[in-house]
Amino acid sequence: MSTILWQPSAERIAATRLAAWQRWLARERSLAFDSYAELHAWSVSERADFWQSLWDYFDIKSHTPYTTVLTNDQMPGAHWFDGATLNFAEHLLRHQDDRLALVSYLESGERRTLTYAELLTQVSHVAAYFRAQGIEAGDRVAGFMPNVLETVVAMLAATSLGATWSSCSPDFGLQGVLDRFGQI
Repeated sequence: MSTILWQPSAERIAATRLAAWQRWLARERSLAFDSYAELHAWSVSERADFWQSLWDYFDIKSHTPYTTVLTNDQMPGAHWFDGATLNFAEHLLRHQDDRLALVSYLESGERRTLTYAELLTQVSHVAAYFRAQGIEAGDRVAGFMPNVLETVVAMLAATSLGATWSSCSPDFGLQGVLDRFGQI
């Protein structure tokens, strides 16, 4: 199909996170791209610089620093940020304010939301429960749950403790659930 069905307005494009990152690249790295195609080409040809810029833009904090951004620049087999250790949940929970963190719509159409402060509170409670059950770094936690806010809370609670999280919604069917959970 060659007919464009929809295209965002210039204002909508300017309000995206991608556009904000591009403005940051221009300001902080003196990198400007005239088109998305140019940005994409740079991300492919200068992979280490691309990923370093994202690390810096999103202010990633690691418990141990990385030694190199990219080693063995072949896929599969590439190594990203060798030496760095970080906690995924820690980054997602670093905001503790009243901005919206999650928006969810149930099948009934009900809209549910959590602010960053509410999310942190709920994750803290579930993490405390997991800790009381003896869950610790390196353990595996599986959730047989639908795709709802509570599933995100449980995932963040497990990963905040250093546990590996896996989930399946009930529509996977028994064999799908066994296959997924069998992997961990």
